[in-house]
Amino acid sequence: MIRHWTSQTDYLDFLTAGIDALDPSQRKRLDGMTTTLEKMKLLDLDPVEELLLPCYSPIGRPAVHQMEILRSLILMPEMGYTGITAWVDALQHDELLDLLIGCRPYDLPPLGSYYDFITRLWLDPAPEKCGRKDLYSADRNCKPKGNKPGKGKKLEETRHPGICATMVENLQKGKDIPFNFEALLESILAEVGTKPSIEDGLIPDAAEGITLSGDGSCLHTHANPYGKKVCDCESKGIYDCNCPRHYSDIDAAWGWDSDLSVYYFGYNLYTETYHNSDLGVDLSLITRIINGRRHDSVSSIVCLHEFRKRCPDIRIANLCLDSASDNYPTYTLCKEWGINPFIDLNSQRGRPKSIPDAIKIDKDGTPICSGGLHMVYQGNDYKGHRVKWRCPVACGKADACPLSTPCSPSSYGRCVYTKPAWDIRLYTPVARGTDAWKKIYRNRTSCERMNNRILNDYRLHAMKIHGRKRASFFATVDGINIHLDARLKVRATAAAAG
Repeated sequence: MIRHWTSQTDYLDFLTAGIDALDPSQRKRLDGMTTTLEKMKLLDLDPVEELLLPCYSPIGRPAVHQMEILRSLILMPEMGYTGITAWVDALQHDELLDLLIGCRPYDLPPLGSYYDFITRLWLDPAPEKCGRKDLYSADRNCKPKGNKPGKGKKLEETRHPGICATMVENLQKGKDIPFNFEALLESILAEVGTKPSIEDGLIPDAAEGITLSGDGSCLHTHANPYGKKVCDCESKGIYDCNCPRHYSDIDAAWGWDSDLSVYYFGYNLYTETYHNSDLGVDLSLITRIINGRRHDSVSSIVCLHEFRKRCPDIRIANLCLDSASDNYPTYTLCKEWGINPFIDLNSQRGRPKSIPDAIKIDKDGTPICSGGLHMVYQGNDYKGHRVKWRCPVACGKADACPLSTPCSPSSYGRCVYTKPAWDIRLYTPVARGTDAWKKIYRNRTSCERMNNRILNDYRLHAMKIHGRKRASFFATVDGINIHLDARLKVRATAAAAG
């Protein structure tokens, strides 16, 4: 059980009293940590108490300093530390850091309490099997063979064909997605990060709706994919044995890094973000750490479902994804949930057979006129459930018609109509290739910036941690820090404006 949870009010009182008691050298040092101090003051962990209560037994020895441990782990990447052991050691010799996490130097939580706290937030009932005595086969992490997709290309989902269709079908029936071990971490991010950002006006209310963007990025692990031999075969002169081995990171797997055009061993960091263009901030709304084999098309559906479950008050108006999610189940789910999809097309999909042969189109579904020019979008005909396209010359979008004889005698020019019913993938509610479509799709770059902040600015890539559990925890912690950064930025801008 949790014996005592220090409230935000108690923490602020403790912080004020501690600052007043600092010696001149520590005060001078604190002056250079103004942003960090303001972040700790802004961080309100009171909503987490209710979430943590089910993680502790109502009987037995009481747990102490749970809020201080969480605040300490949130402060850790802010201070540039990449290892829990090194961070706990630094706390033992730094009274100022102890003050920021809310502890006295003589009453700090031990190292083991940090690891126990992280484990309690991971909802996998199965015990970890990564100890020295837990051995696995030598061919556990065989590197993929065959032709590489090439630079900028995505791996196809071949491990579980039809998995996206199955997931969407289950979601339409009201079923949940199982094995969500990150559920508690997602709830903490929503309570500590997302909801306070809504209150501060960084995220609009349900009436307006938001543009949600999703993308994955490679997270390389520092573990050896081939494991460590524990047998004595080498002493006998046998160097290519297939004896069981110890693996320090059993959750990691081989994946494809499309940027570097190489296979990598590790995880995939998938984030769904919101970009507030008026305030110039990017916010992490949900993060997922999955092994490198997982395809982004699966992650996008899972994250979309989990975000709607954690933040039902936020209406998703638009969803921006890359070509990895260019599949019919994703479009079907968006239609079911009233979301406008903005998904880059996969060039390997080809022309749908449902489109009449009489209409010539480009890869985006835009009709091509008899002269080979792209026709101009002229809006939706909602009564006729169709989209109107007009002659580019008549619209002033082209200098002259390449045909010797115009295809239409009318000065209005020829018109062509396409129907979304022909193909929900090509003919989305906002027509592809239009300025409106391009403007909204530009929001997807917020995911790339967010992944860069988590992996590099907050140094998740440099952390020598093993296991999906700890990587997921620190990805959540980084998301909370990014929300705090954005809220501080907006408050500082408002204060400067007067």
